[in-house]
Amino acid sequence: MMYDHFDRLRRARGRWLDMAGLAPIETPSRVVFSAPPVTLKAYAEASASGPVLLIVPAPIKRAYLWDLAPQVSVVRHCLRRGIRPYLIQWERPGADDQHLGLEAYADTYLLACQEAIAAETGAQATFVAGHSLGGVLAAIFAALYPERLRGLVLLSAPLNFGPRAGAFGPVVARAPRAETLTAFMPANVPGSFLNTVSILSAPGTFEGERMSDWWRSLADPQALGLHMRIMRWTLDEQALPRRLFEEIVEFLYRDNRFIGGTLNVGGRLAAPAAITAPLISVIERHSAIIPPEAVLPFHAAVGSADTRVLWYEGDVGVVLQHLGMLVGRRAHQEVWPAILDWMHA
Repeated sequence: MMYDHFDRLRRARGRWLDMAGLAPIETPSRVVFSAPPVTLKAYAEASASGPVLLIVPAPIKRAYLWDLAPQVSVVRHCLRRGIRPYLIQWERPGADDQHLGLEAYADTYLLACQEAIAAETGAQATFVAGHSLGGVLAAIFAALYPERLRGLVLLSAPLNFGPRAGAFGPVVARAPRAETLTAFMPANVPGSFLNTVSILSAPGTFEGERMSDWWRSLADPQALGLHMRIMRWTLDEQALPRRLFEEIVEFLYRDNRFIGGTLNVGGRLAAPAAITAPLISVIERHSAIIPPEAVLPFHAAVGSADTRVLWYEGDVGVVLQHLGMLVGRRAHQEVWPAILDWMHA
């Protein structure tokens, strides 16, 4: 209940910052599908042509980081390059949604969104992109439905877990089982709780890097403005259903079942070897939370013969480099042109 209160306070602070001019400047969109707890937004006209991209954000924050402001918007960058983007927005789970786990978030809802896209565009297979935990969901979906992907784009997505594959692994190894923690929570796992765990796992990243980026941004008004807008986004806490939290911690972080080929999702095994679509991964070279060791073994395990790695070298004004590959100026000059060229090719 304390963390629920913190969530409400942080969202209230975000609304105050909106009034100070730091609200997201989102691209006009239309809703093409909705069901608790998911909304699918489209940006191009239904009659438009070009490759179709389904974007899967991490469910722990609001999706508008992909469309934060015109100069650093993945959505706008796609539209300018003739890509038709569809963005999933994960909504706050209700009291009746606590049973929703990986089967719902990596299978049922993603499939429903893709079928809504197919009904509008006729595209039975799409590109799918995901960042961080959203990339994990996208990769599991790709393993369950390889025939429905034209290509898979993963950005800083942790897919190999363990003590040497990021700061969260050792914390999970020492922690009690997830069910022990959620037993004290009346419903959702609050976003502020997840935020606290992140800071305790990697204080140098989630506190030190944030402060360092603020100092580095002071001499650059554009970078400072971007930093403040991202800081406002970090206040939009998003809770997780208890079952989803438990399965992520136990099945992925503790047991590493996905890369081991033993992840059971709705009665079916999801394994990297089933992924046959072309794959591109964006990796932050010096990340403490999702280092190359958390991604590269996945590349060796997939069934695709067409894999590529892009190295993200960082930006100023992005708060955390983990976020920079979506909103960094350098990312939009170097990383995203390469991704969109790859999609067109």
